[in-house]
Amino acid sequence: MENQLIWKDEYNIGVDNIDREHQKLFGIINELFALRDEEKIDPEKYKDGIRYLKEHALQHFLDEEVYMEFIEHKELEMHKRLHKGFREETLPALEQELIAQDYSLDAVDHFLGVCAGWLIGHTLTEDRAIAGDEISKWVDLLPDEELAEIKKVIVKLLDDMFQLEAQIVSDTYGGERFGKGVYYRLVYGTDGGDKKWEVILVFEEKIIIQTVGRIMGIRSDKLDIVLVNATRYTARQFVWRIMQHFPSLQQFELKEENLLSYDQF
Repeated sequence: MENQLIWKDEYNIGVDNIDREHQKLFGIINELFALRDEEKIDPEKYKDGIRYLKEHALQHFLDEEVYMEFIEHKELEMHKRLHKGFREETLPALEQELIAQDYSLDAVDHFLGVCAGWLIGHTLTEDRAIAGDEISKWVDLLPDEELAEIKKVIVKLLDDMFQLEAQIVSDTYGGERFGKGVYYRLVYGTDGGDKKWEVILVFEEKIIIQTVGRIMGIRSDKLDIVLVNATRYTARQFVWRIMQHFPSLQQFELKEENLLSYDQF
């Protein structure tokens, strides 16, 4: 996780009040990173800083939506959906983790990593669509019922395979970087057919160590090639079991698989 975010002029979208708020959010996150790097950490400062970040971000979401409604922006509803997911799914889950772990360093790092990754990614991609610089990547989304079914299958499989009690914290992950991870691409197809189904799985290193590593009896807290290869095999099994729940996917076979760097991802 980077410990300093640098604002650049090219991040401006040309709407003064929104650009000022984006710079403010960068500054708040930098203050939280600075608190994290202090020799003696004050939990109360963390609580106050995180509360301030949350309040500021949520107010900023509302201001953006008001502006987009004022200019009759065609992607307002999609933007609202992204904000709602962060507000009602991601933030509550992260806050529960902070409370359950009594603001431990791991929980704080996770909170900051996810919040910083989401806010920066959202600011530099989706928010640029407000001024017409970019087109939202959230097109051709699955129907709500199908998406809900996939969510249930994934959560159930995580419990079955890893005894991992999981919850969905976002259904609009946009490639934000939350920390050190492994990026694994799987491409499925049919013999003689030109239709492909691509899956990219992103694993935080810590999760790999605590799930696949635990099953293998590995005691180290470091990721090595043996554990990465075991994760690849496990990931293929995980996707295969998801596919068994959806008849339309059962015709597909694995044709290609790659480990990716973050930049390639």
